[in-house]
Amino acid sequence: VQLQASGGGLVQAGGSLRLSCATSGRTFSSVAMGWFRQAPRKEREFVAAINWSGSSTAYADSVKGRFTISRDNAKNTVYLQMNSLKPEDTAVYYCAAARGVGVAARIYDYWGQGTLVTVSS
Repeated sequence: VQLQASGGGLVQAGGSLRLSCATSGRTFSSVAMGWFRQAPRKEREFVAAINWSGSSTAYADSVKGRFTISRDNAKNTVYLQMNSLKPEDTAVYYCAAARGVGVAARIYDYWGQGTLVTVSS
C-alpha cells in the first residue's frame, strides 16, 4: 500500500482545511486508516482513525468535535476535514494504514510522506 497525503497549507485560526490521502493497491477497502501529526520538537501523535467500512471512527480529545475523518473506498481515499483550526494544530500531518483501528502508531504498517498544516493566529 502506497499513501500520498495532500491538502495542507496555511490557514488563519478558525479556518478549515481538508486533507486527502490517496492510496494505491487493491487492499485499501480492507484496511483501517489513520491520521497522525507531528509538531516541531514534539512527538508524533494520534489524530483520528477509521475502520475499513467507515462505520467506526476514533478521535484524539484535542480534535474531537472539530475534525472529521471519512473515506471513499471507491476512490481509495481517506479524508480529514479540519474545522475551527487553532495555532496548536500546526504540524505535519501523516496518513497511515493498519489492519485495525487503533491510536498507537506502532500498529500502522504503511505511512504517507506527510503534508504541512500551518495555522496562523
